[in-house]
Amino acid sequence: MSAPPPPYVMLNGNRPPPPPPYGHRNIPRYNSGYKKKSGGNTCFRCICCCYCCLFLLIVILAALAFYFYTIDHPKIPTYKVENLEVKAFDLMPDFSLKTDFLVTVRADNPNNNIGFIYGDGSSVDVFYDGSDLCSGKLPFFHQGHKNTTFMKIDLTGQSEFGSGLQEALSESRKNGKIPLLVRVRVPISVVVGEFPLRQFKVFVNCSLVVDNLAPGKKIGILSSNTTFDFEF
Repeated sequence: MSAPPPPYVMLNGNRPPPPPPYGHRNIPRYNSGYKKKSGGNTCFRCICCCYCCLFLLIVILAALAFYFYTIDHPKIPTYKVENLEVKAFDLMPDFSLKTDFLVTVRADNPNNNIGFIYGDGSSVDVFYDGSDLCSGKLPFFHQGHKNTTFMKIDLTGQSEFGSGLQEALSESRKNGKIPLLVRVRVPISVVVGEFPLRQFKVFVNCSLVVDNLAPGKKIGILSSNTTFDFEF
């Protein structure tokens, strides 16, 4: 009779190990051959973070707007042509018209905590029957809270003035009713407290009827109508 097999087997050299017993499973080592896919989760977290920041910004802006409109009660400034002085209104030998006006504009700011900065790049033009008589520009200045400012604007020009316009102007001067249009364009920045905000453009059209345009003579403003427009 042969001897019983030993309880274990010694491996010599490159002999393969014995096969596992029936029913045995090779359990993979922890995290072996497995890569965690985290790209999708990272993108999702970034999107959520962006939306949260955007929502917070909207809430802050809404709160500021609510405070701005309920506490400060913003009002639009008003403008009025107070005086028109004619320094020169001469018909030249080449039938062009040379003009020199001094216009006084009153600007009223009724706001308690809001100021305005009148920037560079403004223009003021005076028209008669669609013809540009003279032009100039507003001064650069900062208008404070609850403030009334009188701006004196020099306007000069030399324009073509044909026979038709001469006859119409002569008739208007004879009747003592001369229609003029003063057109103002100016960039303005709103200042809340001490903080300037975004700049926008203001357009002012002032339709005047004056009694004469004689140099050195007091000009009477018979009627005045002012309209406003804005461009952001």
